[in-house]
Amino acid sequence: MTAPRPSRPRRSPAWSGGKPKLVDHLDYDIHIDHAVLGLIDPAHGPFVHRQWWWRTGASQHEKHKAFAPSEAGFTMTRHTPSRNSKAYAILGGEPLTEITFRLPGLRWEHVKVGERQVLALSAMTPINAGKTRMNQIIWSDHPAFTALYPVIRLAARAFLRQDGRIVAAQARGLRDNPALMWMGDADQQGLWYHQLKREWNASRREARAFRNPVEETTLRWRT
Repeated sequence: MTAPRPSRPRRSPAWSGGKPKLVDHLDYDIHIDHAVLGLIDPAHGPFVHRQWWWRTGASQHEKHKAFAPSEAGFTMTRHTPSRNSKAYAILGGEPLTEITFRLPGLRWEHVKVGERQVLALSAMTPINAGKTRMNQIIWSDHPAFTALYPVIRLAARAFLRQDGRIVAAQARGLRDNPALMWMGDADQQGLWYHQLKREWNASRREARAFRNPVEETTLRWRT
């Protein structure tokens, strides 16, 4: 696939810019397609990232999120984060978040708390057919990122390495190239990813405009 040129995420006029607050990366021994599926899987949180300060298994409940097509991808439209995601509590106030994915493997989460903002970019970069680099960059003008920087950095690194351990287990399971099972709404974003890739390749091959296959909908899953 010839990757679309990355574009800048939409930003509020109040965005203050500045240097990133956190930068990290981790290499996964896995093809980028499988790395991206892990990036956009909404249901792994309470199993992969289960800890007292983030989310427990007992706190699971049904979620429903609205999605819309966006440039070369899709967006989980702005909403109040789930109450069982404890990490949002450090931001105070009433946070609102919007999550956007676009080809080839970029995921932005934009959180607003009043006039303060957090912008997190996760970018999957293929190194070769069997290795993918996960790059994580976070910008913010929220005072928590100064006052609680050591804690936030440790939490962010823990998240990234928890995902890395799951990817390592996933790679072992994929060695025999098994057929993938898609489980309803929880896997719809993964299906969209493959549909988007096919349409992108077809539009380049046929020298025509890209037609986003994603339609507005509400997805439901339990986490």
